[in-house]
Amino acid sequence: MKALIPYKKKNAKSRLSPALSVREREHFVELMLRDVVGSLRGAGISDIDILTTPSNGVPNDLGANILFSEHDLNEAINQYLETISEPVLIIMADLPLVSPGHIKEITSTDKDLVIVPGKGGGTNVLFIRNPRKFYVSYYNSSFLNHCRIAEEMKQSTHIFDSFLLSTDIDEPHDLIEIMLHGHGLSKVYVDSKFEMEGNGKSRARLELLQ
Repeated sequence: MKALIPYKKKNAKSRLSPALSVREREHFVELMLRDVVGSLRGAGISDIDILTTPSNGVPNDLGANILFSEHDLNEAINQYLETISEPVLIIMADLPLVSPGHIKEITSTDKDLVIVPGKGGGTNVLFIRNPRKFYVSYYNSSFLNHCRIAEEMKQSTHIFDSFLLSTDIDEPHDLIEIMLHGHGLSKVYVDSKFEMEGNGKSRARLELLQ
């Protein structure tokens, strides 16, 4: 089994700019990547490919294979799938709440495909048992795209519904979920920069540490 992590570092996560500077965001996405890689290894997956562009610096101490592509996400991943003959788990790099248990549960299925929806209609994880019998279509409600493709390709499918795996870190309020449910390097980093302020309201908000 292989795992593929699409990764972008350069000027990453612009929607986090109200909370973190460019340099802080670039450091933060690397920490999230390290947490995802750690969970994959904890689940027993050691053959890990990181898909990126040459302009994105990928740490060389992750023990992963670095694949470079200048194509857009869909074309790059679909070219990759054409070369793979074993099951592959495609997982986004901004899912620091993932645990080894999640990965083991997803990959233990007997279905052809497992789709983990992201909030807002995205796709956060895909487990593809037969990579050459599937293609990806991210962007524009990709969860629905992948359900449609699975039906067209006659792939048996399981929808893995998980709050923690649906929580990709895009907006400042998402950082609260790391403080509440996170682990690893990303939690340590967020805890070092922010605190939660309730103010008697039903939802917590972030405050910068002084």
